[in-house]
Amino acid sequence: MAQHIEAGTPVNLAATGIVSETAGNLLGFYVNSTSAGTIVISSGGATGATTGGTALSGTITPAIGFHRFPAYVTSRCYVTLANINVTLFFAAG
Repeated sequence: MAQHIEAGTPVNLAATGIVSETAGNLLGFYVNSTSAGTIVISSGGATGATTGGTALSGTITPAIGFHRFPAYVTSRCYVTLANINVTLFFAAG
């Protein structure tokens, strides 16, 4: 029986920012710390932009810990963060 292992590059962010400039798979995210923080995951937008594009999620208010969020991102992946420190796991390609 074959074993399937998912792995991605960890990207830690404490403020709104770009996870990847290329298309790929977002596997999930680990919330390191939060104070009623929120996260919105998006795809696309202008080069280097952290606005515009297509929202892949609504506003998420996650608890501390790992959250599986398997999604294919067709363009750059960025997140809008408020009061949260999060590590996202992204596999380009």
